[in-house]
Amino acid sequence: MTAVTTKLNSLGFAKPEHETRVVVAMSGGVDSSVVAAKLKQEGYDVVGVTLQLYDHGAALAKKGACCAGIDIHDARRVAEEMNFPHYVLDYENKFKESVIDEFADAYLAGATPVPCIRCNERVKFRDLLETAKDLNADCMATGHYIQRTEGIKKAELHQAADPDRDQSYFLFSTTQEQLDFLRFPLGHLASKDETRALAREFGLVVADKPDSQDICFVPNGSYADVIEKLRPGSAEPGEIVHLDGTVLGTHNGVIHYTIGQRKGLGIGGRDPLYVVKLDPDTRQVIVGPREALAMRRIPVKEINWLGDAPFESHDRIEVRVRIRSTRPPRDAVIIPTGPQTAEVELAVAEEGVSPGQACVFYAPESTRVLGGGWIAKR
Repeated sequence: MTAVTTKLNSLGFAKPEHETRVVVAMSGGVDSSVVAAKLKQEGYDVVGVTLQLYDHGAALAKKGACCAGIDIHDARRVAEEMNFPHYVLDYENKFKESVIDEFADAYLAGATPVPCIRCNERVKFRDLLETAKDLNADCMATGHYIQRTEGIKKAELHQAADPDRDQSYFLFSTTQEQLDFLRFPLGHLASKDETRALAREFGLVVADKPDSQDICFVPNGSYADVIEKLRPGSAEPGEIVHLDGTVLGTHNGVIHYTIGQRKGLGIGGRDPLYVVKLDPDTRQVIVGPREALAMRRIPVKEINWLGDAPFESHDRIEVRVRIRSTRPPRDAVIIPTGPQTAEVELAVAEEGVSPGQACVFYAPESTRVLGGGWIAKR
């Protein structure tokens, strides 16, 4: 008797599309809207969910950020056009506790946080994912530009086909359990132009909507203004000090500076100086020459490992790492020092390595994402 092979649908399930429920995380932008429309057109049981993450009144007036009032409206319109149910969930308190408060505290501690990663990790891929399961979904789909593939041993995370749109830096903390449930239908596209072409093909009102640029809760990119509002009195003045101990001037608060900053120091001098360290305890901004920014060994904590063998089973792991979202991955070696900690040794020193930023791991000569961690203070 011949065994019957059940064909898998495009989301990887051995059942018809109309019996496969997928919750789509809809930000109101073109990417997630296209995902929802595409899956609906393919016959899937689509449920759209949009998160209200911060004050609705303030959000309505802010353009260029996700999950604001106008974006909720746009997501709802797409759902109406494509005829699938859409829900708005009030996650304002969760977002403040999980993302905004830590963002402020990290800056006050002299770090440079990446709140978009924490939002994916703690709100979208934790809380919203659980909500998707409560809705009896088979999976959750998002508009992120990253690829999920079925590897020999398990589901793998890979960089997007379009390197200019790749969002792997912001998704390194996706756990294996989450990855098993997630789908990324746009990761294989060659360019954003293809996404917009699909949006026009589906007749979506958001087809020409601009991409969001700023961190959603930071108006005009002014981190210091947000932190002062969240933590009144946090911008205490202090000294700008050279590495050799010379006091060069004063500042109006450590929160106004980031590692690697050159402009706006207000200290003059012929030789360019850069911020090389922030010391919130002494309220000092320490500056030095560019070469003082170079680092080869980076302490990393809270590591999320997506490799095949357990992290601690390795003595040394040859990888490529990315320490800024705007920089290409560079050759490095990971030396595990604990279950979720390591020293990362770069083949070539990098400048501007800042505590609070992510250090993302990639397999050598491959697009596979092996996880990553957070750069710690030494």
